[in-house]
Amino acid sequence: MERIAGIILAAGESSRLGEDKALLAWGGGTFLGNLVAALKNSPVGLVRVVLGANAAEVERRVKFGTAEVVVNHDWQKGQLSSLLAALDSLPSGLVEAAVVCLVDHPCVSSQLIQTLIEKFQESEKLIVLPTYQGRRGHPVLFSAKLFRELRAAPLEVGARHVVRQHAGDILEVATEEEGVVLNIDDREGYEKILRRPPPH
Repeated sequence: MERIAGIILAAGESSRLGEDKALLAWGGGTFLGNLVAALKNSPVGLVRVVLGANAAEVERRVKFGTAEVVVNHDWQKGQLSSLLAALDSLPSGLVEAAVVCLVDHPCVSSQLIQTLIEKFQESEKLIVLPTYQGRRGHPVLFSAKLFRELRAAPLEVGARHVVRQHAGDILEVATEEEGVVLNIDDREGYEKILRRPPPH
């Protein structure tokens, strides 16, 4: 599994919520801290955390351990720009795939990440993603064969562009973890996650 990377996108300014989603308190830690732990407890070989708008504050308050921080100075260009910053930081030619996590989807278990990786290796599909009751969620695993296409995708559309182009190359993995479809856009969404313990 050394050749699988874990990426957390946490560069936005969280303007709608009024505070940085990466630093939202949850389960004795933060959203970002829980995602870092989930990746470290999974079979990924290396972890990249992309920061941007509030990089200095996040670096001060979160323990990253062996995870490497990548600062995206162009974070205003959107989520895809952060993903590309992470991909550019990976050792060239040594990574088979990347599991991409979003900081506003913090309810991710290490077991789910392991399952996505195992299904990727069994199926050889280019994209592997979880579904909950038929709804697609996060994180999404992208084969390294798609990294070039991700780099060429329109910034305003993002990684969805590549997902749409490869409808026949997607493996959906059903899960009982509702967290894969829970994201934080407002205070109500945050309160819903606060009522749940962090997954393991």
